[in-house]
Amino acid sequence: MGLRLNVRHTATGVLVPVRLTPKSGRDEVVGVEDFGSEAVLKARVRAVPENGRANQSLEKLIAKWLGLPPSAVKVAQGGKSRLKQVAIDGAPDALTEAIESSVAALRAG
Repeated sequence: MGLRLNVRHTATGVLVPVRLTPKSGRDEVVGVEDFGSEAVLKARVRAVPENGRANQSLEKLIAKWLGLPPSAVKVAQGGKSRLKQVAIDGAPDALTEAIESSVAALRAG
């Protein structure tokens, strides 16, 4: 089964823990990994971590990955850290289902 991502419901959507690797060869959501006893979404972006560029690329990547408008995704915490909390606006149950099915698709290859 693998690790289960801890998606937290909020008043406006969900919060997803993400470990970001900037300056990568390509923009991609890699999967779920254990990071300090928490299951986090692992993502890579080509952007450098200067002037918020990597965070902006992460927001666009997550939005595209879930088929959402870029305005629905924001880095809520961890702006200068590799471990971030990404806020996604929308119906929490539907977003959780979309995230889980997207993660399952990654695991299936």
